[in-house]
Amino acid sequence: MTAPVEPAPLLELAPVIRGAGVSIVAPASFARQDRIDGGLEQLRARGFVPRIEEHSLARGPLFFAGTPELRLADLHAAFANPQSGMAMSLRGGYGSNYLLNGLDLDLVRKHPKPFFAYSDLTGLQLYLLDRLGLPAFHGPMLAADFYLEDGVHLPSFQAALSGQPYSVGAAEGLRTLKPGTKAGPVEGTLYGGCLSILVSLLGTPYEPATEGKLLFLEDTGAKPYQIDRMLWQLRQAGKFEGVGGIVFGEMLDCASPGTPPELLEQAILNVFSDFDGPIAIGLRSGHVSRQNVTLTFGVAASLRTGEETQLDLLQPAVKQ
Repeated sequence: MTAPVEPAPLLELAPVIRGAGVSIVAPASFARQDRIDGGLEQLRARGFVPRIEEHSLARGPLFFAGTPELRLADLHAAFANPQSGMAMSLRGGYGSNYLLNGLDLDLVRKHPKPFFAYSDLTGLQLYLLDRLGLPAFHGPMLAADFYLEDGVHLPSFQAALSGQPYSVGAAEGLRTLKPGTKAGPVEGTLYGGCLSILVSLLGTPYEPATEGKLLFLEDTGAKPYQIDRMLWQLRQAGKFEGVGGIVFGEMLDCASPGTPPELLEQAILNVFSDFDGPIAIGLRSGHVSRQNVTLTFGVAASLRTGEETQLDLLQPAVKQ
């Protein structure tokens, strides 16, 4: 197991207000042009000024949006661009892992700003959080969510950018799967992302520092036995040590044909049969059916389970 890295203190970010520029990057795969156009239109309608970085419309080689060198150059340019208040990924897909060993951490440290992404970008976001203290904005992407009429959960998106504490609960799909053994909410640093990406980073220099956190896990299109296998692997790697509570996402399309719909939840409960903390599920953040909720990793949060299941993000990630 890779030795844990002491988490860096959070960097202070400026609030992102109406009229701010948004640098659009494609660190992984390319997207359909109609979805790009729709996302740009929606961002402009909400008062932002999106700018697509130089190589971010590249298609190929293979399933990538350009070579690793070009994708990395665009990501660096997005952070360095003084006209942009935040960066946003075009979509996920696959390929941002090739950028990890070339990241210019000093450049990002000198020009910190919110970076909205999820899915394949989980590795990049958590690496920047762990090494630099850059809060990770696990939220909507241009050609994955913004192009849809109902693709973005605006209250959490706006609260995260303005530095306001906020809460999500039943209206955002969250419900209790298993209450904790102790009464009352549990608090901790919110952390996590796409489950399959977290597992893929084990044994690498970019291994996620999940230990002791309030953990959020989500994925899409994985069968219950595959979810079980990934959770087993994280557990064997010690990644649930000291975790105070766990929140699962909507887990979109994580079912096996011909099996009971509750099989996924049964598998999760089986893996965590001796886990003392609370477990909630259903929060629409990441791969979701609608209204993608923004979660900010690296901030203090509180999870309450029971009749009123609620996740409170207690600490602003940007200056108010």
